[in-house]
Amino acid sequence: MSSGALIVLHAAIDDRVAAIRDGRPDWPCAKGCASCCHQLANVPQLSEAEWALLREGLAALPAAQLQQIRAGVAALALQTEKPYRCPMLDVPSGACRVYLQRPVACRSYGFYVQRALGLYCDEIRQGVDQGGLDDVVWGNHDAVDQQVRALGVCRPLTDWFERWPG
Repeated sequence: MSSGALIVLHAAIDDRVAAIRDGRPDWPCAKGCASCCHQLANVPQLSEAEWALLREGLAALPAAQLQQIRAGVAALALQTEKPYRCPMLDVPSGACRVYLQRPVACRSYGFYVQRALGLYCDEIRQGVDQGGLDDVVWGNHDAVDQQVRALGVCRPLTDWFERWPG
C-alpha cells in the first residue's frame, strides 16, 4: 500500500478539477449536487490505500453517523437492483460525510473520461452534446484506473467494511 502514491494521484486529480472549474463557477459537480452519489452503477471499488484513508475519515465521525454508514453499507451488500446510493452520502445536505477522504472514483467523477465508457454525468454529457464544453480538457480515467490498481488490492467497499472491526 502506498499512501505517497495516493497523495500524488489526489494532487493530479485536484489539478485537473481546478483547471476545469477555472472560469466555470456553474460547474455542476459541487456540494449539494449528489446525483452521482444517488446513482452508482456498481458498488464502489477501493484500493488498499484508499481504504486506509477512508478509514481515517470514518474513525473521525460521530458514532451515530458511523452507525448510519454501517447500516447503509450493510444494505448495499444485500441490494440486487441498480442504481446504488453511496452510504457515505448525507442525504439531507447532499454532502459526503468523508469528503476529504473520499475515493479516487468520487474525486474524478465529472472531470475525467473513460475511453470505452465516455462521460457518466448526464448533465455534463448534455453540455458536451450541445457543444458548450468544447474547450474542456478532460482527464484520462483509464490512466487513473491503472494508478489505482497499483495502490494495492482493490475490493468492493462492502468487503472492506466486512473486514473492518472499527
